[in-house]
Amino acid sequence: MTVTSSELTIRELSTSDDKLRWDAFVQICPEATFFHRAGWKHVMEEVFAHRAWFLYAERDGEIEGVLPLAQINSRLFGNSLMSLPFCVYGGVAANSSEAMQLLTEAAQRKAESLGVDALEMRNKELHYPEWSHKDLYVTFRKEIDPDPEINLKNIPRKQRAMVRKGIKAGLEGAWDDDIDRFYSAYSQSVHALGTPVFSRKLFTVLQDEFGDDCRILTITKDGRIVASVMNFYFRNEVLPYYGGGTSEARALKGNDFMYWELMCRSAEQGIEIFDYGRSKNGAGSYSFKKNWGFEPTPLHYEYHLVKADSVPDVNPNNPKYQMFIKLWRKLPLGVTQWLGPHIVRNLG
Repeated sequence: MTVTSSELTIRELSTSDDKLRWDAFVQICPEATFFHRAGWKHVMEEVFAHRAWFLYAERDGEIEGVLPLAQINSRLFGNSLMSLPFCVYGGVAANSSEAMQLLTEAAQRKAESLGVDALEMRNKELHYPEWSHKDLYVTFRKEIDPDPEINLKNIPRKQRAMVRKGIKAGLEGAWDDDIDRFYSAYSQSVHALGTPVFSRKLFTVLQDEFGDDCRILTITKDGRIVASVMNFYFRNEVLPYYGGGTSEARALKGNDFMYWELMCRSAEQGIEIFDYGRSKNGAGSYSFKKNWGFEPTPLHYEYHLVKADSVPDVNPNNPKYQMFIKLWRKLPLGVTQWLGPHIVRNLG
């Protein structure tokens, strides 16, 4: 697809050279995030088998804006064009208003040509006040200090006590290349929440695609795995993204220790921002992150409605999914690990 307005042209990511230029732009664009990186196109297509269109605005050979898009078309969960499924942030990242406008218009045309229910933009900031909105999610981000003692003092007293309990329990952290150990802790945790699990393939592809910017931290007790988290690195930020704990984690304060250990290791590496990711307003993870002294910032998920009359409501808080969640928790872990990836690929 090629659309031209004056000297600015909208093109679609297609070659390895395009990918290098795309990522070079993302690295320096203030509005861009880890989830704007070109590698997500491969993740969408290879892991989830979704159609993806990564559009960029170019003028005189220089990229001025990017927009990653992927379509989820499910009989059960609806048909949407998103920027970007399975990601906290998305939308247009541009360094000119013209690029922002042209990429938005291109996305709207794509959504209408596909006949989707809605076009969803997962923006940090409000960009389209005239569109429909969903005020469900917030994000938690905070600066961390190079000095671990200062970081510890900045954690509220009750949560600081949880971290100290994990330390006293003799927990140990280490970087880990073992997907199986991570997947064991992650899938147990997700199963307990009644949520379908992602496939092992997702995490293998993420490691292959993003290399050193995707690392696993695993917490053990006397050699036994207690908790594990896969983290993304972008510029001066660390984003703990997929993680969970075993049945021992709660008693040993394994998750509390894990995030503290990650914070310490990140500070040592010169990381300045700890991005705890998104949570639903009022959810358990919302309270957990607030307990660390992080303040919530609203996320602006904005919708251009095409066939839908209202904003899609695909989330665990929707009452129609509660029976499914209760039944899912009762299934054997092995069954959920086999069946979960076929379901979760359609959730986004």
